Amino acid sequence: MRLLHSLAALALAAVIAFGIIPVAAQAQTQEAPYWATLRFDEVRMRVGPSREYKIDWVYQRKGLPVKVVRVREGWRLIQDHEGTQGWVSQSQLVLTPGALVIGDGLVDMREGPSAETTLRWRAEPGVVGKLLGCRDDWCEIDVAGRTGWVAKTRLWGVEELTPED
Repeated sequence: MRLLHSLAALALAAVIAFGIIPVAAQAQTQEAPYWATLRFDEVRMRVGPSREYKIDWVYQRKGLPVKVVRVREGWRLIQDHEGTQGWVSQSQLVLTPGALVIGDGLVDMREGPSAETTLRWRAEPGVVGKLLGCRDDWCEIDVAGRTGWVAKTRLWGVEELTPED
């Protein structure tokens, strides 16, 4: 029993010393606006910040990036790529960066952050990927294990957010 208490104390000390905070806890303390992604295949958006409010929309896209525009206790007012806003439980979101392919026609996923690099893949509008990072006007995304660089103008969920957004 003493060993268990010692291990718990050691883990707590590591959290304090190294700033290791679980992603779910970070989502609770994050100031809006910020980017998040949907945690599950099905996420219910409500017209108000509690389970008593009616469900306005059901998202069926795990990993879909959303902009968190307001925080209220355990609820987040989110906005999707079409501008639709509504409330979701904080537990339905993760801080894992994501990107959504937007625009018309296929988008090139390139080997590097330039139109001159080798074409790896093409993705359709509506494809969701994990955002690996951005450089200049390009972002690297991972779509089901296929990585490539995409022009920032063809992605939603990648722009820097400021308190005025």
